[in-house]
Amino acid sequence: MKIGLQMGLGQHLTMTPQLQQAIKLLQLSTLELQQEVQAALDSNPLLELDDGSDASSDPITQVTAGTPETVDAASQTLDLNLQNDLPNELPVDTAWDDIYAGTSGSGGGDSLDEDGDPIESRSALAETLQDHLRWQLNLTRFSDLDRLIAEAIIDGLDARGYLTVSLEELAATALHWRQQEAEEDEIIAVLHRVQQFDPPGVAARNLAECLLIQLGQRDDATPGLADARLLLRDHCDRLANGDLAGMMRLTKLSEAAVHRALKLIRELTPHPGEGWASADDKALIPDVVVRKMNGRWRVELNPDAAPRLRVNSGYASMLRRADSTRDNQFIRDHLQEARWLIKSLQSRHETLLKVASCIVEHQRGFLDDGPVAMKPLILRDVADEVGLHESTISRVTTQKFLHTPRGLFELKYFFSSHVSTSAGGEASSTAIRAMIKQLVAAENPKKPLSDNKIADLLQAQGIEVARRTIAKYRESLNIASSSDRKRLL
Repeated sequence: MKIGLQMGLGQHLTMTPQLQQAIKLLQLSTLELQQEVQAALDSNPLLELDDGSDASSDPITQVTAGTPETVDAASQTLDLNLQNDLPNELPVDTAWDDIYAGTSGSGGGDSLDEDGDPIESRSALAETLQDHLRWQLNLTRFSDLDRLIAEAIIDGLDARGYLTVSLEELAATALHWRQQEAEEDEIIAVLHRVQQFDPPGVAARNLAECLLIQLGQRDDATPGLADARLLLRDHCDRLANGDLAGMMRLTKLSEAAVHRALKLIRELTPHPGEGWASADDKALIPDVVVRKMNGRWRVELNPDAAPRLRVNSGYASMLRRADSTRDNQFIRDHLQEARWLIKSLQSRHETLLKVASCIVEHQRGFLDDGPVAMKPLILRDVADEVGLHESTISRVTTQKFLHTPRGLFELKYFFSSHVSTSAGGEASSTAIRAMIKQLVAAENPKKPLSDNKIADLLQAQGIEVARRTIAKYRESLNIASSSDRKRLL
């Protein structure tokens, strides 16, 4: 085989660094975008936060859904599948006359906290269960060894507030860090003290222990307290299965006494750790806000989630020397980087507002009447309407949140598949789930609705859904089967 050199012509598409930056910014979440902008502010002296703009006068800051202004306000939206959307040269966000005559502006403004850091003040995490327990630990008298064991117990809790490590592992932790053996009785004593912390039932090793701890903090005169302890301690399995007859036979309790004890148990919290922030949770900041004004839904970008940047006029004015010194070249390079970043942010805001406005226009029923009025919507529908590619819509709606009067939702929440109706229309899967939830909430506790019965009720409303589909939707809502609901009730 002979080795040689050959020449050939070919064409291929290559994304420019500027387009790669635009794609990256478009798919970032709010917190990630703030971190990216802060990193750019720290590294580029020609960038600064723009604090002198009026959000209400910005044409891309707010748009009324369903009006011609929607298209006009976001007509220059970035489509990531086209490479010619970004020009080679970008204008500075201020006139050159203002740059030459202006002075260096201040960045940050009112958006900065007392330490001058806008990121940390907006992304502070809520207190976790472990933080709350450590605060109580610091107020409790413990020896050094007992404190180490208590910290290991707190670190071993899961999201439900249950202890996930064994006593042997706690003893091994004490031996590793203190080179001191801990007796099992001592570990149990520390565990019992931690179990008296708030919230009640924390650090339990199983459900029965969790509920017994909470009963132990009730007044001794509470009706049914002794019977509830008896059922949880000796008949937990029968209690979980709803075997009332078996519990009455074994405990010799009357039916009224068993029901009184069950009523007390239902008042307890099976997962004391719920409601506390996780160590991995991030503060959710809405990217878009929708509110009703004068009978019309109005879509606005959240100013805190849409950082506004500008070129520092003081540094930019130095370019009038037009020489080739190293300092001047440094300013030129960073000026171009600043222009690209500002353009990419502007494109991101325009695209996000345009897509959110389209979603709100389609889902007005949800905003007015709730999930039962959710309409079927897929990525292609929005992509065709706004003139973008489906992949662009997917990037825009991932980890972007819309604040509505009904709560905070990810933009992807408003997309759902459809089911045909007898009238020839379509019903979204989200609306069907909401209907199932309503039917179960209104059912007779003594005769819960089966999946077949729910399917019949939906069919009476013109929605043709198979029984297996009802079962799938019911399980996604964490609703037990009809037989389990009857036993639990």
